[in-house]
Amino acid sequence: MSTIAGNLQAVEATIQVACEAAGRPRSTVQLLAVSKTFPAEAVLEAVAAGQRAFGENYLQEGVDKIAAVAKALPDTRLEWHFIGPIQSNKTRPIAASFDWVHTVERLKIAQRLAEQRPPELGPLNICLQVNISGEASKSGVTPDELPELARQVAALPNLRLRGLMAIPEPQIDPELQRVPFARLRELAQAIVKSGIHLDTLSMGMSSDMRAAVLEGASIVRVGSAIFGARHYE
Repeated sequence: MSTIAGNLQAVEATIQVACEAAGRPRSTVQLLAVSKTFPAEAVLEAVAAGQRAFGENYLQEGVDKIAAVAKALPDTRLEWHFIGPIQSNKTRPIAASFDWVHTVERLKIAQRLAEQRPPELGPLNICLQVNISGEASKSGVTPDELPELARQVAALPNLRLRGLMAIPEPQIDPELQRVPFARLRELAQAIVKSGIHLDTLSMGMSSDMRAAVLEGASIVRVGSAIFGARHYE
């Protein structure tokens, strides 16, 4: 068994235990393998171990990797999620290459994705990124501005607003990790109550996925626990 396959098994076990603790079926949580900075070969190893959904933060790297993996596995359907910051001049390749975008924080970005989504691909799945911890260095719409942005994005063609995403301030204490995730869940519930359908909470990474699952995560974004430590240029 490859290291990646073994790591996937370990992450799977963590999610399973967290689901049991939360009284949730395992099927309610999707594992998104975050493959940024790792080569297409690492993705192919993960696919061989059964993984089908992958997240990329950097546009050109992601587009190149999608093409390389598709060439190697022309008959395998994978799901690709863009989870990095979005510049307005980069929306066209995102709209054309990815199945999901987790990091929409401005109406202008959503409008461009809607206009540039190739119709034959069907609607692009969208999560709104919320700056849940109020950090100046973090991207995301504020909780106060969220309801209006959700209303505007939900009305756009060629997009399907699915839910909310957050990257909270890191915490070591598992109980403190749960607090911002609970807040994101409450924000989603308020939006649903206003009449907008949401079914996704994209929250939790390698260090806090258990806390996220306990608070209702439907997608956990796990990178280093699967692929190992990242090596940035």
